[in-house]
Amino acid sequence: MSLFASADIPVPARPAANGNTWHIAGFVYFTFICYVSIGLPLAVLPPFVHLRMGYSTVAAGLLISIQYIATVLSRFWAGRICDHMGARVSVLWGLAGCGASAALLVGAAALNSILWLSFAVLIFSRLVLGVGESLASTGSSVWGITSAGSEHTAKVIGLNGISIYCGVALGAPLGVILDQRWGLSSIGAVTILICAVSFAMAWRKSPVAVVPGEHFPFTRVMGRVTPYGMGLALGSIGYCVLATFVTLFYASRHWNGAALCLTAYGIGYIVVRLLFMKTIPHYGGFSVAMVSLLVASLGMLMLWLAPSPWMALSGAAINGVGFSLVFPAIGVELVKRVPESSRGTVLGVYTAFFDVSFLVVGPVAGALIGVYGYASGFLFGLICVLASFGIVVVLRRTQKD
Repeated sequence: MSLFASADIPVPARPAANGNTWHIAGFVYFTFICYVSIGLPLAVLPPFVHLRMGYSTVAAGLLISIQYIATVLSRFWAGRICDHMGARVSVLWGLAGCGASAALLVGAAALNSILWLSFAVLIFSRLVLGVGESLASTGSSVWGITSAGSEHTAKVIGLNGISIYCGVALGAPLGVILDQRWGLSSIGAVTILICAVSFAMAWRKSPVAVVPGEHFPFTRVMGRVTPYGMGLALGSIGYCVLATFVTLFYASRHWNGAALCLTAYGIGYIVVRLLFMKTIPHYGGFSVAMVSLLVASLGMLMLWLAPSPWMALSGAAINGVGFSLVFPAIGVELVKRVPESSRGTVLGVYTAFFDVSFLVVGPVAGALIGVYGYASGFLFGLICVLASFGIVVVLRRTQKD
């Protein structure tokens, strides 16, 4: 620990802020690599556990979900690392965690003749990956914000979000190709390679100063973040329902092309982030979040009432357009209201509310769907998005700039 900590000792003078897109990309790149590491085994592990190892679909689902539990539980700690030891340390530890998870993946593949042991190693691999995700993505955001300047917070968070989607979108199909040609071990080997190269790149980058000052205790962080985090969590439910149940929704209607819904969502999401990120500092985070949530609710309404796959596809695209700026818009308003010395911790906890959305959607929306049918999942998403809009309205009225 002391080896890494010494690299981020507070320095007398902070480098000049630089909000150039390519400069910021040099930091959010580490988030991209983290999510490539997550995406590579994502589409491979469920069939590997269910079809090759012979475990139930419940076990396959648990293996995927357990990563998000580790991520949620480690977000606060990742933020603390950023605030006390520096964002560079958090990124280095995160990349090392992703690489260690990949090494465990190779070990699990080698132990496939001992099924229970192989499965246990896979679970441990997912837990390590979840912690690595917290450290790398939180550290990347804080490192970018500190280097670019707080006035570019929205831009950093926005580009960081694009890196997440692009990383998973690239990693998932690449992982399938690697598994089909060379087996599960090749996914681990490729992940170790890209994490090692990225670790070396992060090691060579100059650290930024650890900001001295008050560090909020956990209870105060939760008190400050919770109203904003609830707005984010409820606003995210629509996307979580779409990502989790759209394939089954299409199958229940005997429609084809469910995957195109996620593609349409992703295109709308990325295009809006690239073209309209400047609206957040110009109009304010609350105003942008309110408009975005209304657009997202329209998308959920279309999905709920969709009489055809084309309307469902349009609803998914509109939902992506609407949700695109919700995370950075609410996040910017939160960051403005906390001291810089606690920014990493606050961002870590704030992001955890998005992770919680995925944990909630499976059991809650799944129970509703079991009683009322698949369309009810989108109605649930619509109600949650409108509740998020209400929270943002209240925050705007009660919080002073």
